[in-house]
Amino acid sequence: MGRAYYFLSDLHLGGDGELQHCDYADALIAFLAKLADQGGNVELIIAGDTFGFWELTTVEGPAKFDAIVAHHQAIFDQLKETGERITITLMVGNHDYDLACDPAFAEKLAAYNLRLDTAISLRRELAGKTLWVEHGQQADPFNASPDYGNRYALPVGYFITETIVAGASRLSAFGRGNWLKDIRSVATEQIPDWMASNYFYREMAWPIRAVLTVFLSLATVTAIALLATILQATGAVSSNFVLDNALLRSLGFVGNVFIAIILVNMLILFFMIVVAIPGLFVLRDLVKTLRRFRVSTGVGEMEGMGRETYLRRARQVFAENPDTLVYLFGHTHDAFLSREPDGRTIINLGTWLKILDRVPVRFGYLPAVYYPSFRLNYFHIAAEDGEIVIRYVAIPKTPEPELGWLQRLVTLGRKPPPPTPIPEVTKIPV
Repeated sequence: MGRAYYFLSDLHLGGDGELQHCDYADALIAFLAKLADQGGNVELIIAGDTFGFWELTTVEGPAKFDAIVAHHQAIFDQLKETGERITITLMVGNHDYDLACDPAFAEKLAAYNLRLDTAISLRRELAGKTLWVEHGQQADPFNASPDYGNRYALPVGYFITETIVAGASRLSAFGRGNWLKDIRSVATEQIPDWMASNYFYREMAWPIRAVLTVFLSLATVTAIALLATILQATGAVSSNFVLDNALLRSLGFVGNVFIAIILVNMLILFFMIVVAIPGLFVLRDLVKTLRRFRVSTGVGEMEGMGRETYLRRARQVFAENPDTLVYLFGHTHDAFLSREPDGRTIINLGTWLKILDRVPVRFGYLPAVYYPSFRLNYFHIAAEDGEIVIRYVAIPKTPEPELGWLQRLVTLGRKPPPPTPIPEVTKIPV
């Protein structure tokens, strides 16, 4: 059997409170057991963020590793067994940056047959060509260490994670539902919106939520009625199809009350629009200021987190290292495989964490709903018949039902966007 490599990334084991829970433990143990059966000339590379040290604030130093092992002993027992048969190499990510700063971690990992390589980039040779592996944080200005290996040279992302993510996990058990434990499954820029969504659908008292649902849904009808009034005033339409609706008029007193509510809401909405006009100028200036400070570059995407940032990094590696055929990284949790025109291949290894995708509601101004999913996966790369063959393997996993009836109702017929398709087999001629 020739040389073969397996790759995965971003397991994020560990954290404060409920973040110690691992949704994919059984699947990971089964995968590791399968590798142990292969043995031979095989290496598994975990490309960073194996551990959630940033989210684990109750202990310090190498004791963080001990705390994680204590909560996931079955996983580490299997790692130790598999590591007796194949090579298992751990890279350093931003969330487990401590691995690069304290030699004591290497000794602790070695006790479980795990080999730590603290290099920021790894290279593996296959059929005379290079596989280039990075975690990817060095391309992200929020999470790149300004002085790699210095325990105290921490990026902005560390303080965000320690304060918001770890803090939320310690409080997650106090809610009506334990949803706060999923905070690291949400993109950083979406956390405020995600928290507002969960407050509305899970924490808010149901009588208040019922009234607000009716009111916010009615706001849509009000906006339509206001637009129809403007069109009627300009002569574009002959009548207001909301206020002059024959069906409403036929309801008598009830219909008249509904029309009166719409009229009052129209008046309120009109004044809100008038006030919003100067507010838009203030918002525009605020966004420009945030961009100057490199806090925001656009809607829904923070600087350094877009896919194009990492494609540029891969192309830089290809240009500087002509023998490199495959560039692999993790960090963004966005699994994909992209082919360059010359056949070189860029792979994002994704994550084994739960993924939460934002789905807008079907009507009204209700908060969006975050749908859960998993994309457990690994990549296998080997040389076969003069080609480098990349195999993508997805491990099916269905999340536990966690959406309430109102969340399902307001998003009826809407689902999260499907994940980027990845071919099961990709061949690169050498």
